[in-house]
Amino acid sequence: QVRLVESGGGLVQPGESLRLSCVASGMNFRIADMEWHRQAPGEERELVARITAGGATDYVDSVKGRFTASRDYSRNTLYLQMSSLKPEDTARYYCHVPYYRGSEWWGQGTQVTVSS
Repeated sequence: QVRLVESGGGLVQPGESLRLSCVASGMNFRIADMEWHRQAPGEERELVARITAGGATDYVDSVKGRFTASRDYSRNTLYLQMSSLKPEDTARYYCHVPYYRGSEWWGQGTQVTVSS
């Protein structure tokens, strides 16, 4: 059973930084593409960043230049470094494996709140 556990969320002021982590277990971390999604209250969940098994990354336009996704294969951990945070980045952030063993997998999410 794949398990994804996010951490690192919190309350920060605009312009500050946070690093989210997602520890994966029950899967071969080296072969799975992984994603970060977020969902704000009343909004649909949106894809924020994608990182392939090989480490190639892609981002939604609204976070390009501010967010960086990375992965540590030795720790089975996915990261999202977020800088220059804005109030509109406030959301619950989810780790997602879009395809592994015929299914997709989600973590429980971690809350990020950007407010002065």
